[in-house]
Amino acid sequence: MIEFHLDSGSGVSPYQQLVRQVRHAMRLGLLREGDRLPTVKEVVAQLAINPNTVLKAYRELEHEKLVAARPGVGTFVTATLTDATLAAHGPLREELRHWLAKARRAGLDEESIEALFMTTFRNTAQEDVA
Repeated sequence: MIEFHLDSGSGVSPYQQLVRQVRHAMRLGLLREGDRLPTVKEVVAQLAINPNTVLKAYRELEHEKLVAARPGVGTFVTATLTDATLAAHGPLREELRHWLAKARRAGLDEESIEALFMTTFRNTAQEDVA
């Protein structure tokens, strides 16, 4: 089962963070068709957020036909976002692991590594568009 985390400094609304985490877990195959999402009550207890925030996230996922609510039972994954090619990217994943280890040895903490990666990722994406 997925365990949600919120980053108050991300600038992304809590409901959108929940939606993104579900999509991400689906892409990686961590959530598959038939899996149950945590109940609203479970998420509220875990994150200390408003139930409406969780409901809004789950409604958006329902609207996208990624999950379906079954009254009295829970909310279940009904689709997959798994990219079959992800499994074929083992060599890229291994290179990334080596890069992450090198970044840690260079003294970068998790936040610095993420900032470096995201800045480089965005710059590269902008170069590709130009």
